[in-house]
Amino acid sequence: MGGFPEAKPQTADVLFERRGHLGIVTLNRPKAVNALTLGMVTAILEQLTAWADDDAVATVLVQGAGDRGLCAGGDIVAIYRDMVEGTGQAPEFWTIEYRLNALISRYPKPYVAFMDGLVLGGGVGISAHGSVRIVTERTRTGMPETTIGFVPDVGGTLLLARSPGESGTHAALTGAHQSGADALFLGLADHFVPSGSLPALAEALESATPDAAVGRFVQESPASALAEQREWIDAAYAADDAEEIVRRLRAAAGGAAAEAAASIEAKSPTAVKLTLASLRRVRGLSLPEALAQEYRVGLRCLEGPDFREGIRAQVVDKDRNPHWKPASLAEVTAADVERYFAPLGERELKLQLKESDHV
Repeated sequence: MGGFPEAKPQTADVLFERRGHLGIVTLNRPKAVNALTLGMVTAILEQLTAWADDDAVATVLVQGAGDRGLCAGGDIVAIYRDMVEGTGQAPEFWTIEYRLNALISRYPKPYVAFMDGLVLGGGVGISAHGSVRIVTERTRTGMPETTIGFVPDVGGTLLLARSPGESGTHAALTGAHQSGADALFLGLADHFVPSGSLPALAEALESATPDAAVGRFVQESPASALAEQREWIDAAYAADDAEEIVRRLRAAAGGAAAEAAASIEAKSPTAVKLTLASLRRVRGLSLPEALAQEYRVGLRCLEGPDFREGIRAQVVDKDRNPHWKPASLAEVTAADVERYFAPLGERELKLQLKESDHV
């Protein structure tokens, strides 16, 4: 596709094309809801770096192939296989992926993301750091990492820490899927466009500025359920202790709070406490600093039991019956949590990007 002499040979898993003044990145693993692999993030980083210096490209668009979503996140089956076989590829994947997230956040040209369908985990990383973020009536987004014994990454802790009140804490601890309207409320997106208008919007972006193009198709968003639940969410999640948050949710009036408590108690206790600590610690950090913190925690999760067990239960054996160690929030001590944030020494994430990365 496309005819870009500056682009290196691409894999079929991600496609690059130029139409008019628009550079298009299409994630092309529709059967896997476009889950990201090491090869994909490497190719996207290289292409975005090239387009940043290409005067023929005025705007970049990222979209997903198929009708299920932009991106379901990183390829966690590959990460599971890495943990089982000890190949050591997960740290390399995260290093490249986080460099890509940082580049997107400071990209010198408009970066448009079609956040249609599923946009989870790493899918948030390649979209919510962009400058023009489009959701639809089909959007189901979120950071579901606590379900698999992991923590929000790709800068997700920083994004959710900046959400109104404690709504981001609620989203992170429960790992619940959020609607497009909720994504707008959380600050993960900018505009609501009906999914049926996305092909025409993409065509308009070939010649028009993003502001002009989006202005032709944007509509008023439906109401956000999260915004309507703000009172009990803020009251319950203001605590800095996970057990206290669950107690407050149990005491709150209404079924939604009780459902949130049950959801949190079903997650990895270690991941819940690590996620809460990450959200509190990330306040005031830059994105590179947040990514470095997430990298520390992520590498420690690779060494612990819950990440591997969570992936096994959810996507390998699919029994949905993880056996967490420790099994309860009360058993996860402050010292246990602290160890995950300890410096990595020579293994620290280094995001001193090349000048050509424009970061």
